Amino acid sequence: MEELDFLSATEESTKHINTWVAEKTEGKIRDLLPANSVNPMTRLVLVSAVYFKGNWAKPFLKGRTMEGIFNVCKNVQKRALMIYNWSTFKTACIAEICSQILVLPYVGQELNMVILLPFESTDLITVSRRLCPRDPEITYLLLQVEKVEVEVFLPCFTLEESYDIECVLQDLGMTDAFNAARADFSGMSCQPGLHLSKVVHKSFLEVTEEGTEAVAASEARIRRSLGVVHHFYANRPFLFFIQHGRTGAILFCGRFCSP
Repeated sequence: MEELDFLSATEESTKHINTWVAEKTEGKIRDLLPANSVNPMTRLVLVSAVYFKGNWAKPFLKGRTMEGIFNVCKNVQKRALMIYNWSTFKTACIAEICSQILVLPYVGQELNMVILLPFESTDLITVSRRLCPRDPEITYLLLQVEKVEVEVFLPCFTLEESYDIECVLQDLGMTDAFNAARADFSGMSCQPGLHLSKVVHKSFLEVTEEGTEAVAASEARIRRSLGVVHHFYANRPFLFFIQHGRTGAILFCGRFCSP
């Protein structure tokens, strides 16, 4: 909780908030609040910013990144840079949601990126409707994965989204906080009539080949050719989750639909 002068220093207040967010996100999220988003009628601004960038526990192979075709939909294709790896990962085909699942651990093995790739005959909307986006659901699906040798092609991508979520929160039932007569923020300030006027959320996520330097080990993995090699070719829209491995909690989720 920090007090700012929204009455006579609106521009300075906006700049102060944006600077704070940029510092907390290592400069990845800038200008969270657009111009004129704070005015003399503003009472409280609640700001949330999520920034995540992790190194792969099994780095993708530098020098093997290639240009590929990404099938945005049935009749639309785009070119995309595809990063490549060949190693032992947890994967499975989940018939009940018509998807292939892949678990990519980050350094430390504490966090994972979980990717749900619909079968070629299934679209992302169908999978999203069948999947209940709750932690227990993802945890249940991950019980079906097993470690196998898998060849992975994954597009490089950067996602950055910004939302004004006042309406979303009110639709979910959070209405009193936006009402000057009913809001109760007495635990934060003794100022009467304090209520939420704006809620802004911005997120940033980047997926690249970067990771810890382990070129020799990676190349050693490439030379393994015995047995069945599974393939995970993410050349069509997919869902992804950043998951806490020990608890199964979903920390971040999104979908990639087009390069």
